[in-house]
Amino acid sequence: MTAPGIKAPVMAPVAGGSRGLPAVLLRLHRPALITWAVLVALTSALMLWAHGPGHDAARAEWLRTCGPGVPCTWGSAIADYYRARTLAEAVIAVLPLPIAAWAGAALTGRELESGTAHLAWTQSVPPARWLTAKLALPAVLLTTGSAFLVVLHHLMAATPPFPYDWRWNDSQNLPTDSALALANPLLGLALGALAGLVLRRSLPAMAVAVASTEAVLVATGYSRNRHLLPHSWPLRLVETGLVLAVAAAAVVIALRLLRRSAV
Repeated sequence: MTAPGIKAPVMAPVAGGSRGLPAVLLRLHRPALITWAVLVALTSALMLWAHGPGHDAARAEWLRTCGPGVPCTWGSAIADYYRARTLAEAVIAVLPLPIAAWAGAALTGRELESGTAHLAWTQSVPPARWLTAKLALPAVLLTTGSAFLVVLHHLMAATPPFPYDWRWNDSQNLPTDSALALANPLLGLALGALAGLVLRRSLPAMAVAVASTEAVLVATGYSRNRHLLPHSWPLRLVETGLVLAVAAAAVVIALRLLRRSAV
């Protein structure tokens, strides 16, 4: 009971209710959003350099030192172009792993470990809506950023400065795997969120999320790595479909787990 004339304190709804949840998520995960924006900006700058000044310098050096019948030794210009291109492709290829780690540790695992998620569920945010909001915003930002990187990669790869079979250089998701470059980050997001919900602890969820994401990528990419052909787009579409199917299954399982926990 409270003394006459004194109102009992009222707990403010966690996340400002369902309507305010996206704004709260933006504030809560601001460091991750800034990191993602910086990563996309730096990778984009790398590919733009490789498409412009790096391309011109590498081509000029190739024509000067690698003519017909002349033993070819790569100089600094060609080496710089090679490093810029392969680094950008490697960044895009490994993106699903840090995304999975973040989703397992920070997106779901940490909030379940600290009890913040349960506090939100007992007030104005249903568990299913909580998870949907948690996944929707990162999914949109990841897809937008990845699509921008894919466009820049196609721009860079469309005019190679010298004859070189990049397909055999690094067994990465790029080049030409536009659909995979969009699907793989979503896989990491979904598996990470599921790992956090199942384990409810940040560090174990992060480890399991990374391991499971890597396992799916290796398994689905097995056929592509064995049959890497210039016109292997059907294999790439099949792989993309499998990746999206696993991601969708992870989200469905996560929602069912939340429904059971809310009962």
